[in-house]
Amino acid sequence: MKRNFFALLLAFCLLLLPCGIFPQTAAQAATEGVAECVVEVTSRRFLHEKNAEERLPMASTTKILTAIVVIEDCDLEEVVSIPQEAEGTEGSSVYLKAGEEYTVRDLLYGLMLRSGNDCAVTLALHHSESIDAFAKVMTARAGEMGAEHSQFLNPHGLPAREHYTTARDLALIAAYAMQNSTFREIVGCPYYAPRGWKNKNKMLTCYEGATGVKTGFTTAAGRCLVTSAVRNGMPVVSVLLNCPDTYARTCALLDDVYSRYQMIPLLDASQPFRGYAVKRGFAYPLTKEELAEIRIDGVSAMPLPETTGEVAGQVLIYLGNRLLFSENLYIM
Repeated sequence: MKRNFFALLLAFCLLLLPCGIFPQTAAQAATEGVAECVVEVTSRRFLHEKNAEERLPMASTTKILTAIVVIEDCDLEEVVSIPQEAEGTEGSSVYLKAGEEYTVRDLLYGLMLRSGNDCAVTLALHHSESIDAFAKVMTARAGEMGAEHSQFLNPHGLPAREHYTTARDLALIAAYAMQNSTFREIVGCPYYAPRGWKNKNKMLTCYEGATGVKTGFTTAAGRCLVTSAVRNGMPVVSVLLNCPDTYARTCALLDDVYSRYQMIPLLDASQPFRGYAVKRGFAYPLTKEELAEIRIDGVSAMPLPETTGEVAGQVLIYLGNRLLFSENLYIM
């Protein structure tokens, strides 16, 4: 009788404890991606990471890099004749036929809205004349974006042994791409009327503030999703690799980030700082607790110059002891 009483008492006490002290349940873990990442676009501050440096296949999210390389390097109004190599490309397709003519812009919409692997092959051959050559450009360009742990062997993301990225790398690639207005216009388009192509990305309609980016799926990669969103002036990109329910998990991640962080203006380029001019403003995503740790210092140069426009010192912005930003101060 005494043993039963203590068992009941223990069970009652456990019910009163906050659920956050218990390890994650299997059911909770099953809703998450194998790798996850959320980054604020302008500062490149990572706001959430899980296995973010693990090398994984990424399926059609590969096409984010394909698209931005083509946008930066090609004339979007140039007319392209569809090559024989593109017709009948495996996987998702817009059913291009050899000899048909499309503009580069058309093909980019087919690539990003309909995930056309045939569009990817056509664009790669148009850009570099071979898939291998284009893949080398992709890997090099990704490195320039800060994605140094990725390797690309094709422009579409169909399975290849050494074709991989990390959640962190893919977030950096997508953040870079989302700062291009043409890219944003394409991935944010719900319907491309000239060709009758509807965007497959459901995030555009199911999440307030969503602005893109790309879905992906192969058996090897699982379900993948890269999403961009803007709320209260804070643009973010989330990445999920191999996640059973990418849409629900992405909504949960974005809601969490937007509930904890705000984009805080810390320096206004249109206003003098302590009597000096600055040429660059600065804003940074911060929690309420972090905002209290911000310190802004002005450092004067010696000797002080007297000519308008000359450097008079620096403004330094710290989060705790970590330097976030520095900018010259100029004589007004």
